[in-house]
Amino acid sequence: MYACSWDLLRDVYAWIDTDIDEADKAELRALAGQAPDDGDQAYAAVADAAVAELADRFAGKLEFGTAGLRAAMAAGPNRMNRATVVQASWGLAEFLKQRADTPKVVIGNDARHHSRQFALDAAGVFTASGAQVWLLPDQVPTPVLAYAVRQLDADAGVMVTASHNPAADNGYKVYLGGRLAPPQAQGVQIVPPSDSQIAALIAAAPPANQIERRAGWTDLPSDKPGHENRPGVPGSQALISSYVDLIARDPGVGRVGAPIRIVHTAMHGVGSSPALAALHRAGFADVVSVEAQREPDPDFPTVGFPNPEEPGAIDLAIELAKQVDADVVIANDPDADRCAVAVPDPPTGWRMLHGDEVGAALAEDVAGGLDTGVLANSVVSSRQLAVIAAEHGLGYARTLTGFKWLGRVDNLAYAYEEAIGYCVRPDLVRDKDGISAAVAVARLVSRLKGQGRTLIDLLDDLAYRHGLYLTSQLSVRVADPDRIAAVMTRLRQDPPAELAGSEVSQVIDLAEGWDDLPPTEGIVLMTAENDRVIVRPSGTEPKVKCYLEVIWPVPEDADRAGMTWVRESAAARLETIKAHLQKELFAAA
Repeated sequence: MYACSWDLLRDVYAWIDTDIDEADKAELRALAGQAPDDGDQAYAAVADAAVAELADRFAGKLEFGTAGLRAAMAAGPNRMNRATVVQASWGLAEFLKQRADTPKVVIGNDARHHSRQFALDAAGVFTASGAQVWLLPDQVPTPVLAYAVRQLDADAGVMVTASHNPAADNGYKVYLGGRLAPPQAQGVQIVPPSDSQIAALIAAAPPANQIERRAGWTDLPSDKPGHENRPGVPGSQALISSYVDLIARDPGVGRVGAPIRIVHTAMHGVGSSPALAALHRAGFADVVSVEAQREPDPDFPTVGFPNPEEPGAIDLAIELAKQVDADVVIANDPDADRCAVAVPDPPTGWRMLHGDEVGAALAEDVAGGLDTGVLANSVVSSRQLAVIAAEHGLGYARTLTGFKWLGRVDNLAYAYEEAIGYCVRPDLVRDKDGISAAVAVARLVSRLKGQGRTLIDLLDDLAYRHGLYLTSQLSVRVADPDRIAAVMTRLRQDPPAELAGSEVSQVIDLAEGWDDLPPTEGIVLMTAENDRVIVRPSGTEPKVKCYLEVIWPVPEDADRAGMTWVRESAAARLETIKAHLQKELFAAA
């Protein structure tokens, strides 16, 4: 909160004077009232709720980090709007110019409110800076942008998206490639120190109305009828269709399975058209869409929070699957970089698989066709991937959280993280890709059905061989962000002696690094019974997140009923650990 309303009002009207969007200017004027030229009367005009709203919008500039920008859309320097996008693009353009002659930039956007306008503004800034700029067709998935960076040999890519955030949000995600990234990191999101270097340049950006925007970029045509290919333009119409064609090709030989029925939901996002096209080209003709969620809708009317992991988000898809007797439900998030999977699980009905379960199943399938390569997952994902890699004689890598790290692994053959993100075709997309993952899941379900088996059977097979690896999360939102630091300090100074009756045998401070991992904020607790808990602050919200994993032995003679008992026992232990953490660490949060 500003100590002096005069300071606040001056900042507001200084921003209004330099904003480039008339609607945003009007929005701020409506909040701020008259300009600060008549003393206390100006203060009285904004003395109520508008003061807090304006103070938050002008508390500082929207922070640029390894996730780029992401915030609610509204006028002001601490929100996503045309002015902040133009300033961010100016800073990124300066970063590129310092490192490459005539930088090459490709830009895409999802279907959220203002996404296309933000992409057009970014294209104008980059073009005016002297860059060669390609603008993808309106409303493309994030993995298509990551693919385009590699295919066009672009030095950078910008994707306007807030992924699965609420409808009020939008974002600006940056990828590097071409001359600005090593071979294994082409088309991968930025990491330090690039993020801080770009952030420093953004902080030095002129006011938005002083930043030149110029036409002259290349519009890449869509695959829709009437959009003709442009001779001599790399990628043009072939770019999106080549992405779909390549991910639809089965890298396996002689592994065709049985026909299956798939229910797909795009969660009101941009994934429906490319996902259906890829599934059809891969040979899956029987795909039923959730019509209420099929077309892009930036208001996400059927879901409160458009993340397939959220309770209730895929209820419509599961109800449809029951009606049509489907074999699998596949859900993409709004920008289609994530993929959720639900399957029949008699006699309890349908259930959504955890990201680690899908990650393990796809890893087992991928590994079976490899002679060499590395399987990778993030530090908060299941330890089972290392066991699968070793069993198949493959390499394994553990990275910090995020595909900005996973995508950089040398000789990468497959990567995933527990938050339903999968990279099954790193030769095409070095990022999480919900569309290629959907095709991979469909192929696996089809082959298993041809053997009279299901994904649940495959997961049981892995449990018989390795023990049951079961994971879960505890996420605690705090009213005061200072509580996050207090929780982490308490863990470091006074870690719990036991969890769920098992002695805490090891405490690892990730801030000091761990094995090959660089330092990051987080604490790992290991117990004598091989339970693992990782506690870390959320990077985007005022939350502390705990990632839990137990490994439960499976009797050799366990039948289906015995396996059900094993899963229930492991789940009960996870709940006991959760309750312990909730009581000991977060009671006062």
